[in-house]
Amino acid sequence: QVQVVESGGGLVQPGGSLRLSCAASGTIGSISDMGWYRQAPGKQREFVARIGSGGNTNYANSVKGRFTISRDNAKNTGYLQMNSLKAEDSAVYFCLAGRWWGQGTQVTVSS
Repeated sequence: QVQVVESGGGLVQPGGSLRLSCAASGTIGSISDMGWYRQAPGKQREFVARIGSGGNTNYANSVKGRFTISRDNAKNTGYLQMNSLKAEDSAVYFCLAGRWWGQGTQVTVSS
């Protein structure tokens, strides 16, 4: 019914930047909250950032000041701008659009 598709993952160097996109489509009129979570190998999935329909944001302490979450309500698309990336940011990043999860996109930070 609802598809959530992430894009923008890839390999970046430490200190670099990457922008992830999350496009939601299907039999929904709109998305309430949108969020990003990540999961590294052998680790549990952890919260990264979220944004409400009105634009209010919340971030995990580990990414505050480096990541910025945003959304385009007209497109039902969310974004995660990641700056000053560190090796420990390497993980599969998942988008949660309302109650719907995306498939995840790999982010690797390495020299």
